[in-house]
Amino acid sequence: MANNPMMRCGGRVLALSAAALGMVAAMAVPASADDQPTRAQLTADCDSGEGKCTFNDPKLGQAYLGGFHRVSDSLYNCSTSPATQSMTWSDTVGATDSAGVSVTAGGKIAGIIDLSVTATYSHTWSSTHSETSSVNMTVKPGEVGWISRAQVMQTVSGTWQTHYDDRKWGHYFWFVPDVVTGPAPNGTDGRSNAVVVKSRKMSAEEKRSCSGRSFRSGKSKAFVVHVQG
Repeated sequence: MANNPMMRCGGRVLALSAAALGMVAAMAVPASADDQPTRAQLTADCDSGEGKCTFNDPKLGQAYLGGFHRVSDSLYNCSTSPATQSMTWSDTVGATDSAGVSVTAGGKIAGIIDLSVTATYSHTWSSTHSETSSVNMTVKPGEVGWISRAQVMQTVSGTWQTHYDDRKWGHYFWFVPDVVTGPAPNGTDGRSNAVVVKSRKMSAEEKRSCSGRSFRSGKSKAFVVHVQG
């Protein structure tokens, strides 16, 4: 692998070998790029159990509010008056590592990080958060409305230690730094999750679609629901 991604992101993997009494001594000269595993290969071995892994020296970063993303279907107000309707939204936010790879709930990787954070900070770490609720939406005539949500997020940085029973890539031990970003409990470091109603004006094509629909007489509300996706 001539272009090792761990080298590119500035986190050189340190190759270590196990001595007879279990002591670990750093190699004087690091392995060549062709002999080094990628971060993805090491974490895959952690997840499969081929490598015995720990996530050492975890450090939690300051919580922050993540970006807004749409969590509901769209409501098109095809009437001539503002209209209000209850809309259900649902959101699931997961965790990713420094390479942008998903850290799935229930997997060994997530469990190893949770064990490490719990031991250091005395509270659990979660790789995913799901939430569902409803909001009353008011949409102006000729506009489209939807619900967006932002989740409180937090990073946890540490170093993966992978131990093999037999030498792999020439060594028993490999170390690689990593940063995992995942959902944090609402209120962490004073940050709160946010849910907002957003809207925009219909396009000409959407307005034409509205004009072709007939609505029950005497009703001021004329919503058309477009399923998200």
